[in-house]
Amino acid sequence: MIARDFYLKKLIDFKDKDLIKIITGIRRCGKSTLFDIYINYLKEQGIQDEQIIKLNLESQDYSFKDYTELYNYIKERLVNDKKNYVFIDEVQRVEEFQKAIDSLYIDKNIDLYITGSNAYLLSGELATLISGRYVEIKMLPLSFKEYMSAFEQNIDKQEKLLDYLKYGSLPLTVELFKSNPDLIENYIDGVFTTVIYKDVMQRNNINNQMLLESIIKYIFNNIGSSISTKKISDTLTSMNRATSNHTVENYISALIDAFLLYKVDKFDAKGKNVLASGYKYYVVDMGFRAHLLGKKAGQDMGHILENIVYLELLRRGYKVYAGKVDDLEIDFIAENKNGLEYYQVSLTTREEVTLERELKPLQKTGDFYPKYLLTMDRDLEADYNGIRKINIIDWLLEV
Repeated sequence: MIARDFYLKKLIDFKDKDLIKIITGIRRCGKSTLFDIYINYLKEQGIQDEQIIKLNLESQDYSFKDYTELYNYIKERLVNDKKNYVFIDEVQRVEEFQKAIDSLYIDKNIDLYITGSNAYLLSGELATLISGRYVEIKMLPLSFKEYMSAFEQNIDKQEKLLDYLKYGSLPLTVELFKSNPDLIENYIDGVFTTVIYKDVMQRNNINNQMLLESIIKYIFNNIGSSISTKKISDTLTSMNRATSNHTVENYISALIDAFLLYKVDKFDAKGKNVLASGYKYYVVDMGFRAHLLGKKAGQDMGHILENIVYLELLRRGYKVYAGKVDDLEIDFIAENKNGLEYYQVSLTTREEVTLERELKPLQKTGDFYPKYLLTMDRDLEADYNGIRKINIIDWLLEV
């Protein structure tokens, strides 16, 4: 079992706090396993088995017809004179689940933890009922550092990065890689199909699977590039798959809600404000992209590395934007409580013309926030008037 220390620490920090702990993220990113790791921690702290109630509502063992059955099932198993730790996986599968969650929260004898694979979980009635009474922990598939922890320390890091990009970072892919790599493709196909069918199409009453997959392929082909719904619509229409801006926008929203895609706003580095137009998209796991695009998936290594950096910045707690300074682009402007940081990502800057092109936007920001140039070059770390050039593998492993 790969340690997920970053997320485990969050659960430990919020233990016994008067908040519902809600873990969200794409299917199979490790939410259920995180519960298991945390439950092991609780037992090490002296919590007894009888105080722990864990339900995975994806399992046929739990077929509650409504929220009342779910609530009663848990209430019947509570230990009255002790704190109870209640874990519910994929709670949205129960009709009107939010009423059960609200009722359980009211019981001060319960420390409540739930997961969901769709942003729908925190919309509508549940958000209204528990407003101000929950903390959301947004979970992603394995970071490269977590991924590397599953292998021997002396293994070739660059080779493993290529595996990470090819097979993706869902936790089970690591186990399959070690035992039978030929099974990875089937596994990723199964997860992807489930996400598309259950979390996108079924949840949003989408019937045109061919159009949906065409939109996904278009975005996967253009990760890290500025694209609009009109551009997607026009392109698909020209391929005899007529659609509208509105339909494309709805389909993309459904993909974002299922945590398959991330939409990134543009930010003006000089004006220090979010721009009203222009977006980029990144995929939650490169294994999905490789699965859908096949051999074409490896053709744009620069944008693939961008995708990995974007996800890592999210893991580290940043709000991430695509940057703009005058008519130039900065790959990422990352914001946290300490201010801004700027990131350019490039496969290599060994050629002088490439180095100058990547440095120029960072040099024009007009401020002194930290600036980084991340590349695959195996050079000594360099500094260009305050702009640090770092090998991307070293940066991914540094925290």
